[in-house]
Amino acid sequence: MDGRGVGGDGGVPPTDIRNPSYFHKVVDCQWACPAHTPVPEYIRLISAGRYSDAYMVNWKSNVFPGILGRTCDRPCEPACRRGRVEDEPVAICRLKRVAADYKDDITDRLPAIPTAKNGKRVALIGAGPAALTVARDLMPLGYHCTIFDRDSRAGGMIRSQIPRFRLPEEVIDEEVGYITGMGVDLRLGAEVDSLRAVLDEGFDAVFVGTGAPRGKDLDLPGRKEAAANIHVGIDWLSSVSFGHIEKIGRRVIVLGGGNTAMDCCRSARRLGGDEVKVIVRSGYDEMKASPWEKEDATHEGIPILNFMVPKEFLHEGGRLTGMLFEKVRAQYDADGRRSLVPTGEPDERVDCDDVLVAVGQENAFPWIEADTGVAFDRWGLPKLDPATFQSTNPRVFFGGDSAFGPKNIIWAVAHGHEAGISIDRFCQGLDVGERPPPAVEMSGQKMGIHEWSYDNDISSDLRLKVPWAPPEKTLRNIGVEVELGFDPQMAFAEAQRCLNCDVQTVFTDRLCIECDACADICPVDCITFTANGPEPELRDRLNAPSTDLSQALYVSGELKTGRVMVKDEDVCLHCSLCAERCPTGAWDMQKFLLEMTHAGHACRSH
Repeated sequence: MDGRGVGGDGGVPPTDIRNPSYFHKVVDCQWACPAHTPVPEYIRLISAGRYSDAYMVNWKSNVFPGILGRTCDRPCEPACRRGRVEDEPVAICRLKRVAADYKDDITDRLPAIPTAKNGKRVALIGAGPAALTVARDLMPLGYHCTIFDRDSRAGGMIRSQIPRFRLPEEVIDEEVGYITGMGVDLRLGAEVDSLRAVLDEGFDAVFVGTGAPRGKDLDLPGRKEAAANIHVGIDWLSSVSFGHIEKIGRRVIVLGGGNTAMDCCRSARRLGGDEVKVIVRSGYDEMKASPWEKEDATHEGIPILNFMVPKEFLHEGGRLTGMLFEKVRAQYDADGRRSLVPTGEPDERVDCDDVLVAVGQENAFPWIEADTGVAFDRWGLPKLDPATFQSTNPRVFFGGDSAFGPKNIIWAVAHGHEAGISIDRFCQGLDVGERPPPAVEMSGQKMGIHEWSYDNDISSDLRLKVPWAPPEKTLRNIGVEVELGFDPQMAFAEAQRCLNCDVQTVFTDRLCIECDACADICPVDCITFTANGPEPELRDRLNAPSTDLSQALYVSGELKTGRVMVKDEDVCLHCSLCAERCPTGAWDMQKFLLEMTHAGHACRSH
């Protein structure tokens, strides 16, 4: 829904700004975040030095602010409205870390856990971010939550697959500890090998959050003969994280172009790999790794070699000596579909002592028996309701990588929140398919004729770079964190780059005298007074033609002259100049605050 009603005469109907999704979509960063974190709200709190408040805004939404402030895949940043006026978005992710780094003790702000339970028992299989989020949402409601995990410490892939130079152990311990400290029944070091056995324990609901625990291998000639020095990437990272592996050969090849491959090559660099190379079959721009992950690897002197397809593991006397690669190039057909074709050049040999295979991950459910009623599709993924995460066995729910395949932490958190709602409604005998609407608050920001309760000056500063520890220190010790984070002064400067896109321009058509002052003063020509018409035609004849169809037009009701006010939400900077210039108060600046409803009484009343 985009907030529109039904128009007559072929014109665009007046915008219904009461629809929660309308202004939500205008707050591009929050819309793009899977957990819908109120990004501008916590950035303003950081500007004010209110780090604990900013942390709690994050904690309610994304659960792991300190962890995600270092490791999030940052879907919010490409969406940032700052990117419309300059190349670099606001450093949203690293500002999240600022709230975690400088907060006070927040334990007294955590929700109270009732001593009297509600009689419902929930099993959570896997102690990763999705299951921890479910427990975080259900424990304050009186549920008895039991978490099973094969590892000796909770955290799942957060702890096992993310290197310590990116995410220190103490940050994991703190934020996982907030949840396990709620009185969760932890059964660690206990791998579940039978879903039937868990169901037979009498749990009212079961949540499966086991991730995508199996790394894909490469069945190439020489794989078996050289097996001692060929390692599956995620398993190798886990062994490094838990201290089982402390060194690697001098010459290392990492196969794969995703974030796991970047973690593997940077870890290998710290464990004795003097010559570490990443080799990818695709082009550099097509690699699945985040741009900053590739930049970080390159910054540490790790070359990335592209368009090379692995053909064979080379070995002598049972010892790995290198790999053979076929050189390819990208070729596109008339429909733009890409294929990789051999260049005809001779195969290239790359010498190495170890190979890390990071070419993808897949789910593995050998422990879910056919008679449990959980059905799977042809790709081995559970058949789920995409909104409720409920499987074909109504008592069993999934989330995180185990639900739809490998993604990232923030998606696992979002899944956990939705699954928590479903489990709560299921256990209370309510329709799981009914989803609660978000809570919305609109508050005026006017403090005087030309004064607002937020800082609407637009900073011209370029994005600040996060300081790094010196490489001579970080490359010698895998436990030394590379990024140092922003200090308070840098955080304030970066936070000032935020355009406050949650402070909305609200138009009251009955107060408008059509003086056009707002259109005259708008720095980006996003306001037009014109005759209504069909949307495609209307977009073309605005002061600045509107080409981004993913963002709505804000259209008023009919004005006294028969014209309408049309504002292009795509380019509006929320600078408030229209509201300051308006002589009648037809324009106002109102802060839009949206909070997603999580499991609890609010989601049971709908």
